[in-house]
Amino acid sequence: MNDMENVYVLGGLRTPLAKRGGHFRALRPECFTAELLRALLKQYDVDGLDAVFCGNAVGTGGNLTRLASLLAGIDERIPAVTIDMQCASAAASLDFAFSRLASGQGHLYVAGGMESRSLQPVRRYAEADERHALLPHGEYMTAQFSPKELSADAMLRGAERTAKEEKASRTELEEWAARSHARAAAARREGSLQKLIVPIAGLSKDDSIRETMSLGFLKRLPPLFGTGGLTTAGTSCRMNDGAALALLCSEEYLTKMERKADVRLLAVEMSGGDPLYSPRGAMQAADQLLERMRLSYEDMAAIEFNESFAVIDVLFARRYPKLVGRYNTFGGALAYGHPYGASGAVLLLHLIEAVKKHGGGYGLLSIAGAGGVGEAILVEIFG
Repeated sequence: MNDMENVYVLGGLRTPLAKRGGHFRALRPECFTAELLRALLKQYDVDGLDAVFCGNAVGTGGNLTRLASLLAGIDERIPAVTIDMQCASAAASLDFAFSRLASGQGHLYVAGGMESRSLQPVRRYAEADERHALLPHGEYMTAQFSPKELSADAMLRGAERTAKEEKASRTELEEWAARSHARAAAARREGSLQKLIVPIAGLSKDDSIRETMSLGFLKRLPPLFGTGGLTTAGTSCRMNDGAALALLCSEEYLTKMERKADVRLLAVEMSGGDPLYSPRGAMQAADQLLERMRLSYEDMAAIEFNESFAVIDVLFARRYPKLVGRYNTFGGALAYGHPYGASGAVLLLHLIEAVKKHGGGYGLLSIAGAGGVGEAILVEIFG
């Protein structure tokens, strides 16, 4: 790190996270992201933007970030790039912005992600593609993530495999789902994250959180893979609509503009693992990052993992039971939902607030992605 420039998080905002088919059902992701981008630049009153990086996993293609940037009124000379690392796309965009700043390539970037599950298009394999014959009319909504598997529910199957390999119980998984909703509901009541949220289309609060989520309700849900299965709709996240963005800058930018930032982005890490057990990607990326930085989970004031499935929480809690109080402080994706390409940036914003709540220090986020990839980010907050 000694030969790298310091990188800071100047601030960030997000939309409410909306249920698929709900408030954002007819809103194109580039449109609500443009609205969020305008709000971010207005609130932080910045000049000299170098580029915009956004993740997106299931959109219509064609560089949605560029379209959002133009819709937001950003100068057409400012480049914009869309990044696809599936669930880890926003975290990857933060990684790319960090890497450019740390290597001295620019001074100010917007990074984050966007997703509309409501408007996810149906795609079709070309007739010459051998996969066309395997699907009705060759149509699909879930891409192929592993040479060994072509399945619309590949991610669910990966969660089920991981839970069984870990010998998790349904009760363990359900307890984490209930805990996530309880923590998220408390955060919403207390307004812990409200300052981060820009109202869009009349929605000002996340709408997937269930105040009354109970173990009794979760136990009544049928397993998704038949008798003896572990994964249910309650221990799998909703697939939501939303966007989240952060401003990353160099120390030189802060000095030149006479600005202050109390969040330093210290390091990033990409990882790869078995695509058939993709939920393990979060822990793998986090482990690699901490090992490289010669830090431990115990050194963290707060930790955020994207809990697309409750088995991710179980993996963490079994290894670090004494750290559960620092983990997903405000609840996670089991409650808020998972807007694939935006979730990594949502995690960053929540992590910053969690570290501040715990008094400052180091914070760690990690997210697993389809195909067995993972992305982790380490921050430090002063004061």
